[in-house]
Amino acid sequence: MYDKYLIQPGDDISSIAKKFNTKESIIMDLNNIPFPDMIREGKEIIVPINKEKYFEYYTIKKGDSLYAIGRQYNINPELLAILNGLDSQDYIYPDQEILIPKSNYSYYVTKEGDTLDIVSEKFNEPKDKIIDINETIYLLPGQLLVKKN
Repeated sequence: MYDKYLIQPGDDISSIAKKFNTKESIIMDLNNIPFPDMIREGKEIIVPINKEKYFEYYTIKKGDSLYAIGRQYNINPELLAILNGLDSQDYIYPDQEILIPKSNYSYYVTKEGDTLDIVSEKFNEPKDKIIDINETIYLLPGQLLVKKN
């Protein structure tokens, strides 16, 4: 799940990683940056999506399952698994935190070969509306696209 970020004056890999609550190495890997000092103001880079905008956090309790959590929040357990980097059959642990999609959005995680036309059909929305809501669309596998309901 990715977004883009325009490098601001004074930014470095460390400050960008803190802004997006991620590791420096993840930003460097996503953008093929071999050395931390190779970023420049005004350049756009790919960053992990700002999770607070589209998600709430849920702490797993003893006896929880993705299926039960999905029913509780009216979320497809498969989508819940994908959004959290899990397989639907993975074991979840008490006190583990997972992301719960906010209810006023529809979500789609892109796959290899997706096009804007395909996403438009999935959301049943015109392409320009999808672009407006998502600000940036790379159509890289694993990018999260949303639609406001």
